[in-house]
Amino acid sequence: MNSVLKGLRVIEGSAFVAAPLCGMTLAQQGADVIRFDPIEGGLDARRWPLTAEGKSLYWVGLNKGKRSIAVNTRTPEGQELIVALITAAGEGNGIFLTNFPASGWLGYENLKKRRADVIMMNLFGNPDGSSAVDYTVNCAIGIPFATGPAHGQKPVNPVNHVLPAWDCIAGLTAAMGIVAAERHRRITGEGQYIKLSLADVAMAMVGNLGLIGEAQVNHEDHMSFGNYLYGAYGREFETRDDRYVYVVAITKRQWQALCKTTGLKDKLDLIEPLLGVDLGKEGDRFKARDAISAVLQPWFAERTLDEVSRTFDGTGVCWGPYQTFLQMVEEDPRCSTDNPMFAEIEQPGIGSYLVPGSPLSFSGLPRTRPTRAPVLGEHTDEVLATALGLGDGQIGKLRDDGIVGGPIEL
Repeated sequence: MNSVLKGLRVIEGSAFVAAPLCGMTLAQQGADVIRFDPIEGGLDARRWPLTAEGKSLYWVGLNKGKRSIAVNTRTPEGQELIVALITAAGEGNGIFLTNFPASGWLGYENLKKRRADVIMMNLFGNPDGSSAVDYTVNCAIGIPFATGPAHGQKPVNPVNHVLPAWDCIAGLTAAMGIVAAERHRRITGEGQYIKLSLADVAMAMVGNLGLIGEAQVNHEDHMSFGNYLYGAYGREFETRDDRYVYVVAITKRQWQALCKTTGLKDKLDLIEPLLGVDLGKEGDRFKARDAISAVLQPWFAERTLDEVSRTFDGTGVCWGPYQTFLQMVEEDPRCSTDNPMFAEIEQPGIGSYLVPGSPLSFSGLPRTRPTRAPVLGEHTDEVLATALGLGDGQIGKLRDDGIVGGPIEL
């Protein structure tokens, strides 16, 4: 965490990936993000991956640095507490982040009656408001047919990637949207209702990458090429010790470094007259990808991963080792406390493990340790007292009536 957004308070009601990621991103920049959940836990309180004891590593991973309150929002009293938190007076208050339906007591119009300059960020699936998740969006935008083994120009055997990329991009886009709306409010005094569709995020990015243009202008589909990098040269190679590396030559300098470092320049140069290509051009390297790979494959097969690393490091060759999650944690210094983004923290109910903070590093502010995720309802009394000014007796009655709860280890 750092203090870039100190003084900003965001009330979050969310599930899944995009909205919690948005809140965590803001919290890691110093915003006070208060997440509310049902007393029994929200939709993703027990989502995989789990520890052997059934604790959700998913939930704590996406809620680091936040405060947590547990509220029975099925009651009018619980709903009033949340609305009061969202619309509380103060320059940095009045910001609501959610991917819940924007209607009724949590609707923008209702909140605006209580605070005219309220900012509401609402994430949802499709532009028409209908339900969608990353995997149902991803399947519709061509990416699965460009993923996996090469299969020519026929759209068969779609492969959904396991990374919820559109959720991730949507979460970061939402964080930017909240910061932008808050800046606009400080200048104009006006609030905002911000709508962000997961499908819009995905289709915008596919368009930004030229894939919509390729389909519309060239009237052709972009099918899978296996592990080849489309439009330049990049491919995986197996090493002598049964590891894999990926090598990329997008720029001319990267290509020249690869030719020189492997000592295969003379052999690779022979490809040009044979295929009528100029390997100084990235597009021609893609056209000649199979021939290039045939020359490079034996070089990698004769060497171990360590030998490849020693040969390539410091030469300008762009490459990286394939790693499982376990190998990444055990072997890669970038995923360790050698990297100032990481720290070993103690998470209640789980124990000590490696946790990332924000990947942003500001020159004018010190980088601080990442902060653990809260226990469900850990800050209920604190938030009600400090943010809403409730006394001990009032909080005690809310507890007695089953309106609020926590802390609760799920």
